[in-house]
Amino acid sequence: MEKESIRVTTLGELLIDFAQTGADGQGYPALKANPGGAPANFLCTLAKLGVRTAIAGKVGDDTFGNLLTQTLKDNDVETRGLIKDKSVFTTLAFVTLDEKGNRDFAFSRKPGADTCISFEEIDLTLIDECEVFHFGSLSLTDEPARTATYKAVEYARNNGKLISYDPNLRKPLWSDTDEAKRQILWGLANADIVKISDDEIDFLFGIAPSEGAQYIIENYGARLVFVTCGEKGCYYANRNGKGFTPAMKDINVVDTTGAGDIFAGSVIFKFLEMKKQPECLTESDLSEIAEFATRVAGLSTEKYGGISSVPDKSEL
Repeated sequence: MEKESIRVTTLGELLIDFAQTGADGQGYPALKANPGGAPANFLCTLAKLGVRTAIAGKVGDDTFGNLLTQTLKDNDVETRGLIKDKSVFTTLAFVTLDEKGNRDFAFSRKPGADTCISFEEIDLTLIDECEVFHFGSLSLTDEPARTATYKAVEYARNNGKLISYDPNLRKPLWSDTDEAKRQILWGLANADIVKISDDEIDFLFGIAPSEGAQYIIENYGARLVFVTCGEKGCYYANRNGKGFTPAMKDINVVDTTGAGDIFAGSVIFKFLEMKKQPECLTESDLSEIAEFATRVAGLSTEKYGGISSVPDKSEL
């Protein structure tokens, strides 16, 4: 049987999240290695919901690179655009948690394999085939990945693809915050669909999250924006309307790793299901998308890890 066409392709980082699962008797965190990276969490969410996806990226030719590759294959993500490089290590992230499940990050990425991909190494057929091309700001932190991302976004746009963007700010990975702002704002100016957090809205603009979605649409040309606010819910807007959806209540949060990526993947799933252009979605459509995405992301926080926490359809 011929495979269904790839509908969503992403370019970006793959890494191992060493996530805290407890502490020993002296208070030192106990960590578990979980395959992750925002694009991987995003794509595996879509794949679990039945959308065919693909990734363009680079990992080290090492134990963790092999683990990431196999994990994506096991989750039905197309990996022909994933390069293994013997000269660099797979990126590692060490994630510790506070009593509310909120995260603190430390990275081993000097450089990490994900930052070392060039445009010439990208399998452009993955972009040719898709409907939505997705990226984040972590591929903008260093060269050659930054230029590769610029060119890939330009290529996707010139070929009529919708551009999806999640800034996914990680301050420790930037040399300075001014550069982070410049690059993240470049992403906003080149995106059709944006998922962004309340912390990122504050970092970029110093305004309330309730104003953020409409502000981005009016000033950066995005056609559909969701602003996530963690345990509170999310604001959303397009040129037809705007609104707010509260987060799920009465859930046992143990780890918020990947929840934003899972939210973003769920948004794209519902968007594709509706078969409308972003600006044509009604307020009712927007509310339905937001309610679905907050439910999927909320359920993911009841499990540890990123990819491993994506709910199955049966759980929804």
